[in-house]
Amino acid sequence: MKKATLLALLFFTVISIAQEKEKTYPQDINKKHEVKMNAFGLLAFEWLDVSYEYLINEESSYGIGALIGFNNDNDLDNYRKFSLTPFYRRYFSSKFARGFFIEGFGMLHTYEDDNYFYDGNNTVNISEDKTEFAVGISVGGKFISKRGFTTEIYLGLGRNLGGDDNSIEAVGRGGISLGYRF
Repeated sequence: MKKATLLALLFFTVISIAQEKEKTYPQDINKKHEVKMNAFGLLAFEWLDVSYEYLINEESSYGIGALIGFNNDNDLDNYRKFSLTPFYRRYFSSKFARGFFIEGFGMLHTYEDDNYFYDGNNTVNISEDKTEFAVGISVGGKFISKRGFTTEIYLGLGRNLGGDDNSIEAVGRGGISLGYRF
């Protein structure tokens, strides 16, 4: 009888410990929206890159980013004048929409294509604005404070679809974004 009582007590103890509730954080309760700004793009390239992300559940989200380039004085800034980038993210953490993620994206972007020709006496620059569409993949990580402030670091690469012989073949996506979850 004592053995049966001891086994029953041990069984109920194991079950009660196994059913401990996972800790919930205030930034995870009823907060499905995030707005962000890419601080790295603004400081390094003079690009205003803002995005909105909707959290579908604890493992996935979708959103859209918009980028506007302000300074077109050097070759790197001509790389992108404007872009709209819809994306889908899959998170691989036990916490709500944070930690390591993989992102698939599409990017409609405009850039300045410079072609230089030598006519015998002078070098002639023919500049043309091009609009193209690319698809790609990014990886990154997202960190969230208890008050809902977010920081994310991400880097990705996409390939242009279509285009002509003078088109750029690949586009990059990346940055260090600061934002807020609400």
